[in-house]
Amino acid sequence: MSAQMDEMVRDEVSVAFLQAFSEAWNNHDIDALMTFMTDDCTFHTAAGPGLQGSSFTGRDAVRESFQQVWKTFPDAAWLNGEHFVCGNRAVSESTFCATKPDGSRIEARMVDVFTLKDGKIQVKNAFRKDRPAQVTGENR
Repeated sequence: MSAQMDEMVRDEVSVAFLQAFSEAWNNHDIDALMTFMTDDCTFHTAAGPGLQGSSFTGRDAVRESFQQVWKTFPDAAWLNGEHFVCGNRAVSESTFCATKPDGSRIEARMVDVFTLKDGKIQVKNAFRKDRPAQVTGENR
């Protein structure tokens, strides 16, 4: 990517953009969330059978997989977000908190590594610490 294009992407995607993306996740607002994604978007989940977890490509597949997160974890929240943008790449770090279907709690640091294109997120690649489920009231 040329230096000029690199600068344009950085100008279009900012820390405020990533914070708004995070807020859409916390609001469980799929319509808002998808406005941040390119038409040719890809989502690599934090877990799954493949080298990059499970991968979903295209708006419909990504939308459905995002919604599945909230179906699996109805109280999912991404807290204490920290974000940065560097050229056509960006990172968001947060604490993922959710209740698993068996009632145990997940609370672990995670990062999303983004590839940016045309002022939006083209690839969301999620990574999360593999921490045992927490019993309610257990020390962090």
